[in-house]
Amino acid sequence: MKRIIPAAIIAAAVPLAAGAEVLKASHQFPGGKGDARDEMVQMIARDVAEADVDLEIRVYPGESLYKAKEQWGAVTSGQLDMTSFPLDYAAGRVPQFSVTLMPGLVRNHERARRLNDSPFMEELHGMIEDAGAVVLSDAWLSGGFVSKKNCISNPDTISGQVTRAAGPAFEQMLVAAGASISSMPSSEIYTGMQTGVLDAANTSSGSMVSYRLFEQGKCLTAPGENALWFMYEPVLISKKKFERLDEAQQKALIDAGKRAEDWFAEQAAGLDSKMVETFTEAGVEVVEMSQDDFDAWLTIARETSYKNFADEIEGGQDLIDKAMAVE
Repeated sequence: MKRIIPAAIIAAAVPLAAGAEVLKASHQFPGGKGDARDEMVQMIARDVAEADVDLEIRVYPGESLYKAKEQWGAVTSGQLDMTSFPLDYAAGRVPQFSVTLMPGLVRNHERARRLNDSPFMEELHGMIEDAGAVVLSDAWLSGGFVSKKNCISNPDTISGQVTRAAGPAFEQMLVAAGASISSMPSSEIYTGMQTGVLDAANTSSGSMVSYRLFEQGKCLTAPGENALWFMYEPVLISKKKFERLDEAQQKALIDAGKRAEDWFAEQAAGLDSKMVETFTEAGVEVVEMSQDDFDAWLTIARETSYKNFADEIEGGQDLIDKAMAVE
């Protein structure tokens, strides 16, 4: 099942005035420093320029145009044209999006790729479009824990730590394990740990390196074979903006988005290896969760995050079932 931009959107295209159309793309990640999410957006910009369809994408990294959590409202309202965005950040507006950071639901990169080509992702894309954005590229990032106090393996090891978790599903699980929560985007974790606001955090492997968290942590829990943390961070374009483009411009964006998605899928596992190497070289202890550790966390998650999502979110159980049906 391949992702297809809805025909209704293509049909809505109208001719533009002469001259290149300029799209502004915003994201929170460091620019020009090898972050794969920045590279995806830059790749799309280059490919669209090479398509020669009078379309230019200007990339504004590092929250230089919009703050991290402002991007969803801006792109869905049409104020912002494009973004690379951790979708769970928008769960306050679309609660179903918290399924994209559900503990243990993805577990490995191979399963993430299969999810991209499934009824689960088709439904998720529909919800994104209904809210006012169109997916150009799917991207799943694995991640782990970093702590200033001790290595985080089984649930007992996080008790008493003030932790950043990124989204409600993880927060519910961590609170049940005895952690306290301080919510913030990944771009603020370094300062939070540096100032003592945070003892620990979980975030993607890419962010662990890009935001230099190896300078603050004493122990890293890497994804390994039992990745509890996976987050969906697609490249989005405003539906209002997309509908204004002509058919050639839309096709150039779709084609560029697919190439960036394929490139990212090949890079994703390498981000984990790069993280482990970087933290090890910085003298940080690196561990992985055992199967027993993973199972202990998943038991708590099913009693908290999964149950709450199924009971309280419209269509929640159906989304979980669709994701779990992907083998």
